[in-house]
Amino acid sequence: MKRKKMLIIPLLLISLLGNAQAINTISEITNSKNQVAKDTTKIRKSTVDLDEVKVVSKVPLFTNRSNGTVEVNVANTILAASTSVAEILSKSPNVIVADNGVSVFGKGEAIIYLNGVQITNERLASISASQIKKIEIISNPSSKYDAEGKAVINVITVANFEEGYKGTVNQYYTVSDFSAPSATTNVNINYKKKKISLIGGYGLLLGETREILNTTRKRPPEIDDFQSKLKTDWEREYKNFSNYTLGGQYDFNEKKNISVEYSGYSNSLGGTTKSENSITSNTMNGFFKSKIDNDVMTYNNSISANYNTKIDSLGTSLFIGTQYSLFDSATDDYIDENNSVNGEESFRNLNNKIGHKIKVFSSQIDYTKAFSSKIKLDFGAKYSNVGNKSNSDFYVAENGNPFIRDEQLSNDFEYQEMISAAYMNFGGEINEKTNYGIGIRTEFAKYELNTIIQKKEDYIDFFPSAYLNVKLSGKTQVRASYSSRITRPRYQALNPSIIYQDAFTSIEGNPDLNPERTHSFEMATSFSKYNFKVGYNYTVDPISGAALQGSNQNSYVLKTLNLSTLDSYFASLSVPYNTDWWTSMNTVNVSYDELISDDIIFSLKESKPLCYFYSSNQFDIEKIVKIQLLGWYLGEKYDGLYYRKSRSLLTLGVEKDFLNQSLKVKLLANDIFHNDKPEGNYEVGQTFVEYGRTLNTDFYRLILTYNFGKLKKVNYVNTSSGESESNRAQ
Repeated sequence: MKRKKMLIIPLLLISLLGNAQAINTISEITNSKNQVAKDTTKIRKSTVDLDEVKVVSKVPLFTNRSNGTVEVNVANTILAASTSVAEILSKSPNVIVADNGVSVFGKGEAIIYLNGVQITNERLASISASQIKKIEIISNPSSKYDAEGKAVINVITVANFEEGYKGTVNQYYTVSDFSAPSATTNVNINYKKKKISLIGGYGLLLGETREILNTTRKRPPEIDDFQSKLKTDWEREYKNFSNYTLGGQYDFNEKKNISVEYSGYSNSLGGTTKSENSITSNTMNGFFKSKIDNDVMTYNNSISANYNTKIDSLGTSLFIGTQYSLFDSATDDYIDENNSVNGEESFRNLNNKIGHKIKVFSSQIDYTKAFSSKIKLDFGAKYSNVGNKSNSDFYVAENGNPFIRDEQLSNDFEYQEMISAAYMNFGGEINEKTNYGIGIRTEFAKYELNTIIQKKEDYIDFFPSAYLNVKLSGKTQVRASYSSRITRPRYQALNPSIIYQDAFTSIEGNPDLNPERTHSFEMATSFSKYNFKVGYNYTVDPISGAALQGSNQNSYVLKTLNLSTLDSYFASLSVPYNTDWWTSMNTVNVSYDELISDDIIFSLKESKPLCYFYSSNQFDIEKIVKIQLLGWYLGEKYDGLYYRKSRSLLTLGVEKDFLNQSLKVKLLANDIFHNDKPEGNYEVGQTFVEYGRTLNTDFYRLILTYNFGKLKKVNYVNTSSGESESNRAQ
């Protein structure tokens, strides 16, 4: 190994590698006014072959930034054993993954960004987990981010800054007592030669998974003594779940580049959905069975182009980006029903054909003007256009008769949405210990709904944000922030047409849904590596859902609706612990939610505090093997309307390197005690509803990772004198 030459000058440390040359003097670095001089450090760029240098360090699973953002490291942690981005998020601190989306504890539903650009949930599903480097959980987004959602999760992928090529092959094999096994293969390749960079990736998932939902609905004897015990069992078959990425970047120089990327997925889903519903009442004793043979083909393809330029060394920059995505899904499900009512049996066959397309076009421009290392102005604009169209043809054949189209369950749905936005942020320092930021974002939204009814609406909103950060001492900081956010209803939640689930359960949208608007306040302090924060969120028209009694006394409709207000309080403490062989990151959170509904159909409950604990631990056993232990506990939740039982997860991973660290072997035991089960109850109208969901979370996984390639180091050094100050001002 070549020995690196070190030249030490007072207040300046320069490392010379290969034939890179640097000549500096103190007088060249600073002028008489102690400001950074321009073009005084001259570094000639060169490309040299380096002997392999391995820097071994323990990577904490997550770190807390001074601005409140939590940065989660994925590469080289237990999260790298995940097969999807959704699985990574489910094991990230303060992140809760549910059927209705991803939320951040104490804040609410989050929107997803990929490398700083917002993406849809469909686009998120096309990202290979092996490409993820880290995740930023931004609990108080600035006006730069879309106002949609109450928090932002920014997924950052791995980038290659060295010349040559590097490839990674990941093979996952997952087994479980609850479901049939599955296997995932991911291949990623990075190539860089002078000004051209290329990336490519392909992933394939084969196998099966399973999910069971048990639902009980009861009405009291004085009504009709109704009781429904429903069990729905999804046995999903991954016939061919493929995702793919191909992209390239051209560097005009060290400060300016343009990139294009094509990505997507192609999923063929089979398997069955079995339903058993036992219904008893004063007038009825029935048993209803259905079996759906699933046949769903889904495509999602996206192409994006970006232009980036760094205008000066202080941090002035320009970003221009555009993206087009097409989501296309075709469903052709056959359903067999066998029913028995008061001893009389009947059967029918059904055929559900659904076509669904979503087209998304977006374009944005962001400009950052750095007036100095302490003052920065951000402004930009974004335009997005979404077209959502679906058609459903539902056919019924009673007792062996020919199929007849069911007009009630068949429908056409079309939704068009346009959002134009502009924002401005201004940040700087009052003095060396105090920095601030203030911003405003305005969004004009316009949508048109065409289905059973027609509805048009447009509205304009303003979303201010602000923060103040004060450094009290060398290790202590205090921060206060405010942000305003909006959550718009999902497209299908607006569709009033009926979607079949089983003989007595259907899903129906609500075209009268309003967006929910949230005002968030937060105070935080950090001492050394410890972080503590408290906050309050006030939400108007919070979006929720319930099972409402249908057109007859035995049927129920799952429907999304607005409640009146939500008051949410939370507190969070982050505690790290490190020794030579043990790295531990821990968070303790407490929240108190109180939902209020003016609708008398809900039965009010007492609100109680909710506790959440998260711990990530890494043990290095004499540099021979690495053991990682991750766990979280989410306590019982009482928010005034709904009760949700406690949940927990414990995951154990063991990692060992072979072949000079080219081959990595991991063994993972996930949800060891199988306690990650969403369960709860609520009362709506005269019905008591209790539910319990069992997921395929308790599994064992073997992961093999092989790295290959040859890299050259590019010894280009570009120093931004305002970078640290810019980071402090975010």
